[in-house]
Amino acid sequence: MAKPWPERPVSEANKSGKQQPLRRQGDAPMTEPSYDVVWPGAPSGIERRDLAPRLDTLDGKRIGFLWDYLFRGDELFPILERELAARYEGVTFVGYETFGNTHGGDEAAVIDRLPDSLRSRAVDAVVSGMGC
Repeated sequence: MAKPWPERPVSEANKSGKQQPLRRQGDAPMTEPSYDVVWPGAPSGIERRDLAPRLDTLDGKRIGFLWDYLFRGDELFPILERELAARYEGVTFVGYETFGNTHGGDEAAVIDRLPDSLRSRAVDAVVSGMGC
């Protein structure tokens, strides 16, 4: 099988694995630059938790919608509600406006009260719409 490019000759010095000085025509030797490499990640600041078990069906369940008010949730959630209601018998919904904006100035307060708010409304599942 033909190679897509011609092989470059390798000098005996380079076969040894030693770093060789680079030369430009007419220039003095220079060495290859070296760089320190760091990983930009950090240790996790939160404890991992198991995911909640999936629901076996959406029939008869109550679904809460959450939205960050950034990307077309006002258009998408009515469509999603209509389609889910057509597929699952007795499914009901709690609109995003009930819970408040999950992004912005009130975000911390909305998220803090979310577990109680979902529990008090007997929400079985959540669809969270986020945009950017």
